[in-house]
Amino acid sequence: MSGTLTRAIFFSGAVAASIGLAAAPAQAAAVTLSEGHVDVIDIAYEGGALELGLHDETTGTPVERDPAEVTLRVKPEAEMAVPGNSAFSFLGSPGDPVWILPQTENPDLLFAGWAAHEVPTGTFQNNSVQLKLTAVSGPADVSLYDMNLTAPVKRFDSGDGLPDSVNVSAGAHHHTNWAFEAEGDYTLTFQATGTLTDGTTMNSAPVDYHFTVG
Repeated sequence: MSGTLTRAIFFSGAVAASIGLAAAPAQAAAVTLSEGHVDVIDIAYEGGALELGLHDETTGTPVERDPAEVTLRVKPEAEMAVPGNSAFSFLGSPGDPVWILPQTENPDLLFAGWAAHEVPTGTFQNNSVQLKLTAVSGPADVSLYDMNLTAPVKRFDSGDGLPDSVNVSAGAHHHTNWAFEAEGDYTLTFQATGTLTDGTTMNSAPVDYHFTVG
C-alpha cells in the first residue's frame, strides 16, 4: 500500500459535492460494481413512502439500481494495515489487514457513500431522516467512519453492537470510509426512518446490500 493511498484513506475528510444529474430508470440485470462513484444507500421519499435504493454513477451515466441485483466489490487493492494509533483500534490490532473503500476518491476502487437527494426539504421534522445499520452478516466486523483532521469519527460499527444510526439531512450527499476486517462475502442491512412534519413516523423497508471483499 503506497503512502499516498494511506494518507488519502486516513487523513482526508473530503465530502463530495451533491450531483444533481437525473438518473435513468432502475435496471433489473445483475451487476458487479468495483470502481467509480456509487451512492450505496440512496434515500428517497416518493409517493408517500420512504425507500432505499442504490444510485450508480460508475459509468458516468446515473442509473438507479435495485440493491438486490448489485454486488459491491472491494478489490484486493483496498487492503492495508491497521495503524498503530490507538484511535483506530476499532479496525483491529496494529498491523492487522483491513480492506477500506476510502472517503476520498481513488480511481481504482469504489467511491462509496449515501445520499438523500430525493428527500424533499420541508417534509420531515428537522429536515432530516435517520439512516440505520441494523445488521451485518459476514466473516468479520464492518465499520464506516469519517476523518476529523487526523482522528476517525465512527458512523457505524458492527463491532460494538447494532443498530447504529446517523442523521441524514434532506438533499445531503456524503462519502465515508467503509472498512472490512476480513476477506469474504458480507450483507449489510440498512433502514431509514423519519417523522413527517405532521408527526407521522415513516419507516422504509429494511434493505440488504451485498459486498464481496478480496
